[in-house]
Parts: sequence; C-alpha cells; structure tokens
Amino acid sequence: MAVIGTDIYSAAQLLKKGELVAIPTETVYGLAGNAMDASAVSQIFAVKNRPRFDPLIIHVGRIEAIGELVSAFPEPARHLANAFMPGPLTLLLPKSNAVSDLVTAGSSLVAIRIPRHPVALKLLHLLDFPLAAPSANPFGYISPTTAQHVEDQLGEKIPYILDGGPCGIGVESTIIGWDNEGRPTVYRKGGMTIEELTEVAGPIEVMPLSSSRPDAPGMLQSHYAPGAPVLLGSLPEVLKR
Repeated sequence: MAVIGTDIYSAAQLLKKGELVAIPTETVYGLAGNAMDASAVSQIFAVKNRPRFDPLIIHVGRIEAIGELVSAFPEPARHLANAFMPGPLTLLLPKSNAVSDLVTAGSSLVAIRIPRHPVALKLLHLLDFPLAAPSANPFGYISPTTAQHVEDQLGEKIPYILDGGPCGIGVESTIIGWDNEGRPTVYRKGGMTIEELTEVAGPIEVMPLSSSRPDAPGMLQSHYAPGAPVLLGSLPEVLKR
C-alpha cells in the first residue's frame, strides 16, 4: 500500500531510483516518473494500463528547461510560456533527440508544461531530470484531485503519494500547438480557457477528439470517463427519468 506523506525529499529519492510517485499539481494529481528513464516511463504505462499510443506530458520546473527538450522553441510558443507558465498550459513542440519516442508515442512532437503548484515546483527543482506525469488514475477513469483519490485507485501499485492538498483547478491542462501553417491550435481543452489564450496568441483553432493515435495526450474519445451514466438537465427533470 502506498504511503501518503508530505516529504518532498523522500519523493525525490524514490524518483531518482526509478520509482513512480504521485505528485500534486494545480490541475490534477500526476503519476510521475523520470522522463529520461525508459524503465520508469514503461512503468507509468503499465500502472495506469494506458495504451502505448497515447503520449505523455513532460513536466519541468523552469522555462529554460523546455529548450533542452525541443528541437525548436519558436517565438509564439515562448510568448505563451512567458505569459502563462507556470500554469495549466501545455505546449506541443518538436521534440529533440533527448526525448524518447516512448514518451511521445512515436510522435515528433512533445508535450511540456510547468505546473503551478509549490510542492511540484520544489520537487522538480530538486531533480536533474524532467518528469513524465499523466494523471494518477487507471486509464479512462476520472482524474484524482486529492491524495486519497490516488490511494483509492493506485495505492497498491506505487510506493509514495506526495500530498499537496486538494488540486485548485481539478481538470487537466490545456494543450496548445501549431499546425503546418503556423496557426495556434488547441489539441485538448483544459484548465486554461480559449479566451485567455486568444488574448495573447490571437485566433485559435480547436481540434476535435481523436479515436486512435492521438496527436497529444487526452485526445481519445473515451479518456476521462466516469464510471456511471451522465444525464443532462435540471435536477427535477433528471429525477423523473
């Protein structure tokens, strides 16, 4: 059974040994492992039962670290990074050779963000490697927003859950990239609104969901599905059904 605790240094030591640790972010809790360690990345897919064709997001602690993981960091992307990072925004950029194809599911693009959570940032600053960290839940389930949610779903599969309190946003980060003509494109809606991004980036395209081989994490048609029927309408109407 996983230990739930607040010891950032213990979490860092486990990650340095190639173990997985659940970590808090401002969006949801993430299942973190060394993004540069193929064994750790493979463990993430196995623990979540996540398809290998669904890419992972890399978390770093500073904007400068993004440049070490990409082959190009164009000015529009830097402008968004300076405006919204740390925060619930993920940039989709051409990856460098330093990033494994396992992380990106064979894509030439890598998803990178800087979490806006003091615990996550302190942890990242203790490490000399970035973290791959999808949501800390079995694939297809609702993403966790407390340490207890993680323990309930993955407690028997990981050694440590770093408790940073309830997540402030509660939904995943927004993922933005650029199409072949250089137009900003949202590949996944999330914690940052289209309106906020438009104020900085100008008009933005929004991609539909993908049924297979998604371009970015979280684009599958059934990705964050609740385990119960969902009914739309007012409460009195729903209770009559």
